[in-house]
Amino acid sequence: MDAPLYLRPRVDPPLAALLADRPFLHSLVDALGSPLHVLLPEAVAENTARFRSVFRRHHLAGRVYFAHKANRSSALVRRLAAEDPAAVGVDVASLEELKHALGCGFTGDRIMATGPKDAEFLWLAARVGATVNLDSPGELERLSGLVRSHGLGRVAVLVRLSGFESADGHGGAGTRMLSRRSRFGTPVRDTQALLSALERNADAVEFTGAAYHLDTTGVEEKARALEQCVLFLDQCRARGLAPRALDIGGGFGVGYVAEAGEWERWTTALTEAVLGVRPPMTWRGHGYGLRNEGGTVRGAAALYPAYRPTAGPGYLDELLSLPAPALGRPSATLLLEHLHDLHIEPGRSLVDQCGLSLARVLDVRPADTDSGHHLVRLGMNAGDMSLEEHGVLVDPVLLPRGEAAAGDEAPVGVYLTGNLCLEGDLITRRLVFLPRLPREGDLLAFANTAGYAMDFHAHHAQRQPIARTVAVERQGDSWRWCPDEDYWPITPLRGTTA
Repeated sequence: MDAPLYLRPRVDPPLAALLADRPFLHSLVDALGSPLHVLLPEAVAENTARFRSVFRRHHLAGRVYFAHKANRSSALVRRLAAEDPAAVGVDVASLEELKHALGCGFTGDRIMATGPKDAEFLWLAARVGATVNLDSPGELERLSGLVRSHGLGRVAVLVRLSGFESADGHGGAGTRMLSRRSRFGTPVRDTQALLSALERNADAVEFTGAAYHLDTTGVEEKARALEQCVLFLDQCRARGLAPRALDIGGGFGVGYVAEAGEWERWTTALTEAVLGVRPPMTWRGHGYGLRNEGGTVRGAAALYPAYRPTAGPGYLDELLSLPAPALGRPSATLLLEHLHDLHIEPGRSLVDQCGLSLARVLDVRPADTDSGHHLVRLGMNAGDMSLEEHGVLVDPVLLPRGEAAAGDEAPVGVYLTGNLCLEGDLITRRLVFLPRLPREGDLLAFANTAGYAMDFHAHHAQRQPIARTVAVERQGDSWRWCPDEDYWPITPLRGTTA
């Protein structure tokens, strides 16, 4: 057999200590069932502190807004509500997220309302004093109409921009568009109409700044967008407006895989498998976006860059240190020169290392005669743990029920299947290598799933149970836990210890 193609997870404290406590994790699943999500609320506070240290390093004021859509947890939001109100807020993208944030302890002035907004969402955001991140002049008009018709106070607003151009582009034939098309935000070429709308509705809204959010990992593209937003805010001041903040969204990333070499070997092997020069390494030859056309690889791999040497706070630091392409000064310097606060909206990166997802091994089928690989059926489905849905590939950690028998420790490649009666219910389409063949009753722990993987795609298909979620914290040599919905940052956890 070829050498195992591992993609072992990056696991930092305290998540590493939690993974090492097999008896505790087994006891949780025995009590609460499979699948099960486990969260570390203190870790999200520690991540917030790391982002805040980058602000201090660059002498910037502003807020870290948690992008709530990354996780439905009450424990995480309540823990963040207990942080410094001037430093930490929450970004909500629906009416229900807004109601949840208020119920978890956030006051309206710490809430940023983003995303598609219906009238009810806009009204409640305006009523509680949230800042509204506007995507279009039409949304501005609808919000202003609600404020006037219901006698509400002026609402703080940011305007989100998109369609950023090269530094010398002014909309002519030579303009080179640098940011990919987005459903959200007003193109920079249309900002004159937006500014007129802001002036026309000054009785209903208070214009406080600009925003952008780019769906890219490219730091240079984000630096250009930041620079053009600063230039736009200069135009606003020239017209008598008084913006004071720039919201650069999220997208700071997470490093999921521990070793660069493993990621490089796996992605190289995928290309070779697509070309047919090595055996298939995915279910039915799935290419993750790559295809073989006459001996040439076509397409692009739809994969998240799972090994990232710089991510999260480090990525933000790199962005703020990068010289702006036209003005030539670091992005942080531009913000300081113009006296702008910096707002960010991390989701995935703010919950990095904040949790894991557990699944019990239900069945191990003998090796298929065609592939020679086992099928391991888990007590979860692809909606319960959706890393792969977001292009994230990383190995689970095997947590045996007991000790392995002598001679049982031999690496093995398996396919992980879910509990739905669907051919496509695969936990991952790739061949996953484990240190030994799992046995019924073992657990597989998927590390670092708090960002978009725990509940983003959860469903009740075939009446299978949706994973429960618990919050845990370390107390001395043991762990305490409680249901996610019962966690409050002022109350010690009182659940079972192990």
